[in-house]
Amino acid sequence: MSDTPAATPTAKTEAKGTARALGLVSIAILCSRVLGLVREIAISSLFADKANLRWLDCFNMAFRVPNMLRDLFAEGALSTAFVTVFTKKATTDGDEAAWSLARKFVSLTTIWMTFVSLLGVILSPWIIWLMASGWRHPTDPKDMLSPEELQAKLEFTIMLTRIMFPFILLVSLAALVMGMLNARKVFFMPAMASTFFNVASMAVGGGVGWWLDPHFGKTAIIGFAVGVLVGGLVQLGVQLPALKKVGFKFGLDLGWKDPGVKHTLHLMWPAVISGSVVQVNVMLNSIFASHVAGDGPVTWLNNAFRLMQLPLGLFGVGLATVSLPSLARMAANGISDDFRQTLSKAIRMGALLSIPSAVGLAMLAEPIMSLLYGNGRAATNPLHVPGCATALQMYAIGLVFYSGLKVLQPAFYAIDKRFIPMIVSVVCVFFSAGLNYLFVIVWHLDHRYLALSTSLSAALNFGSLFFAMRHHAGRFDGRKLLVTFGKLAIAASCMAAVCWTSQLTVLAHWQSHGVIVRAILLGLTIGVAAVVYFGASAALKNEELGDFTGSLKRKLGRGKKSA
Repeated sequence: MSDTPAATPTAKTEAKGTARALGLVSIAILCSRVLGLVREIAISSLFADKANLRWLDCFNMAFRVPNMLRDLFAEGALSTAFVTVFTKKATTDGDEAAWSLARKFVSLTTIWMTFVSLLGVILSPWIIWLMASGWRHPTDPKDMLSPEELQAKLEFTIMLTRIMFPFILLVSLAALVMGMLNARKVFFMPAMASTFFNVASMAVGGGVGWWLDPHFGKTAIIGFAVGVLVGGLVQLGVQLPALKKVGFKFGLDLGWKDPGVKHTLHLMWPAVISGSVVQVNVMLNSIFASHVAGDGPVTWLNNAFRLMQLPLGLFGVGLATVSLPSLARMAANGISDDFRQTLSKAIRMGALLSIPSAVGLAMLAEPIMSLLYGNGRAATNPLHVPGCATALQMYAIGLVFYSGLKVLQPAFYAIDKRFIPMIVSVVCVFFSAGLNYLFVIVWHLDHRYLALSTSLSAALNFGSLFFAMRHHAGRFDGRKLLVTFGKLAIAASCMAAVCWTSQLTVLAHWQSHGVIVRAILLGLTIGVAAVVYFGASAALKNEELGDFTGSLKRKLGRGKKSA
């Protein structure tokens, strides 16, 4: 017997709307994540050889700070808090009041993030002094870099940080525009905006890099730092026509004493802390990676995390994007069965899609990384592919929990329980930092254990928030969640058997083939594994698979009619 009553018409309508919107957002995010991966692959193929891997570490370290601030303030706390308040404002006070709030917050964000950007440029030496502490005082006895080489790494990283830090201003405004469009149920173009960032940053980065150094040595990396800035500007610009179309009128409004602005800020500062676990853990990984001997650990962790972000962005972020406005509307008049059922549905849908991704990334890490990051100049570095692959395996352990957090954390803000995820997040950050210290400083283990600590922290975070939500919102299809996870575990086991068999047969002589043959063999393996997983899920009559495939059929049907 279910823990909750049958789904009401409102919950069913929202579930269908969520599934339809998820399809659009997933397509857009897929384009963005794939192009982001292509961008990382291109940079790696140019600079991951032994001569330039050191400077690629500098680029990834320099981009870590503005990128973390983007995740925390722009695409995390700012977006979550603003969408919640904006949606409730439109529901209770009307569209004009909501747009007035939006103008006030756009003005506030522009002025404040300009100040943050200038401060970051000025304080870059001190920021990198903290971030790259291992390059100042190596703690691993195996580190063979000279003091002069370490000093050169620090100086180059500081210069790149100064170039890229204003990126936070542009992407904060882009995220605010995205939040407004999502609240008006416009999902596709905001999700596509990151695609334009990746295209622009690659094109400009490659062009400026070639202009600075046609041989793509150390100096050419500066071009890709410039490309990051231009990409952020493009990401903002492509969304503005859609924002104007839904009714927003541009203008400066300094009325920041507005209750809506205050409420957004009150929601935001706990969201900064609660949403910071993954980002702060990634930052901690970079800091501790600077204490791992040799060149490469920062880049290997970055490449692995980038690949893990592909399914996480496709499913976890997509579900969070389309479910948050629905949850906020349902919670406007208190917690209801509709709220609980919608939240449960989103968690189960995320598990359906993230579990096979985790299994595939963990079991096929070596061939995947070899195909993606083992070409060009990187092919001359025998440590590059194994370094990326071992980090990916550890990150994959936490993928299901990352996906669940993307849905669960914003739900606390919809029910005005913002301090719970904040407290849990602080505990998880200290937990991860403690593990990192033991792994790297005390035991001198390699970079893969930094990725493992991030996954363990995500598991602790999700488990704590799940039981906290159950306490405050009541049971939300708990038995159905257990049944779904049991069925998915069986299907994932079947998929794992396919991956293991492939490793012993078709992928056994992987290195003897060219890139095209390797791509075909890996594609066949992934395709068969996916068919087995979803086939097993269908045989087990998984409800979420039916919702997902039903959404795809409706979209294909509309596509045929329009054709």
